[in-house]
Amino acid sequence: MGWRWPAAAGVAACIVLGLMALVGDGEALPEAAPAAPIAPVVARAPPMPAALEERAARRRQLVEQVRLTDHTYCSYLAHARYPHDSRPAGHHPDQLYPNQALLETNPMRIENGDSDAAIQLQTSQSRVYLAAGEQAVFSLRAVDGSGQPLPLVVTRALAQGVTYGASRAAPRVSVAFTEDDGAWSAPLAPAQTALAGFHGTIRLEVRYHAGGRAGFVLFDVLYSPLLPAVWRGGASEAIAGGSLQFSLPLDVRLAGRYVVTGRIDDAGGRPFALATFNDLLGQGTQQVRLKVHGKLLHDGAPRLPLRLRDVDGYLLREDADPDRLLLPRLEGQVFASQTATPDGVPDTEWHSEERSRYLAEYAKDRKLARARLSGFDPHAPLPPDNCVGGNRAQ
Repeated sequence: MGWRWPAAAGVAACIVLGLMALVGDGEALPEAAPAAPIAPVVARAPPMPAALEERAARRRQLVEQVRLTDHTYCSYLAHARYPHDSRPAGHHPDQLYPNQALLETNPMRIENGDSDAAIQLQTSQSRVYLAAGEQAVFSLRAVDGSGQPLPLVVTRALAQGVTYGASRAAPRVSVAFTEDDGAWSAPLAPAQTALAGFHGTIRLEVRYHAGGRAGFVLFDVLYSPLLPAVWRGGASEAIAGGSLQFSLPLDVRLAGRYVVTGRIDDAGGRPFALATFNDLLGQGTQQVRLKVHGKLLHDGAPRLPLRLRDVDGYLLREDADPDRLLLPRLEGQVFASQTATPDGVPDTEWHSEERSRYLAEYAKDRKLARARLSGFDPHAPLPPDNCVGGNRAQ
């Protein structure tokens, strides 16, 4: 049996030598395939119990209430620094240039109620409100989709007062349009026509041909045939009641509530403030005072002196239609201030019973919202106070 062991050992030695020979000849042994990466085990948070989720939702609701009441209080506090009748021009951009023409471009309207977008009608209307003796100018021209002019001819233009229900139909008057370089225009002065006594909306219907098609366009103006008051010369200024005031004499024929608006520019012509008068006036010569509040003057720091321009107004007729009788407008510069510095004009916020009442209510809501949040979660910090500068919460 002893002879078998050397034979087995020899065979093993041959195998080892053969493998070494292969390695020596430059042939590498095959490498083992890399092990596949093992995905990390991510620990997932257990689902939040229903009670905790409900509590979190309730806290978010209370925080939102605090932020809302905070925003309401602080916004009103900042807005009410100035009175209603003296506001920054930027708060009313749509009222700064009341005498600018109304310009529009719309697809051509045709008889069956459809429109033709291939023909664009460009229109202009100088005024929407007309006091007795005033006039409005209308114009129209046609262009194609690329803005190139198209031939246009006005075939008919009629103006008529708009009436309702059993009211007697208002007269219709013809309006003569003339052409100038492709644009057709015409004035309408109701006082010079059969519409002189009409009070209300006057509708001008213009029919025309453009681009081989017939179309029409409508213009509306609100006409007031009676002057409830007329302006008298001699405007003046004064520092009174915490404001720089511009006084305009008005000869009142019909007593009642008058609403008057004036635009105030700085010395460089930049719109600075919108001043409004809203009060009852009796018959006779009265003073309409348009004010620039002292706080607004100091905060805005306009270039002085200031200039009052473009004053318009009306007598308000409550429970009536139309609800106003228009005053003649004062176009352009009405008065140039002599006040060259803000010295002498108080730099104090506006105070009134209304302002105090609103602030007290908003402060109460704000305080209650914060108390509810503190009671619900006494250890969490409250949202910050958002009032800016010296406008702190009460």
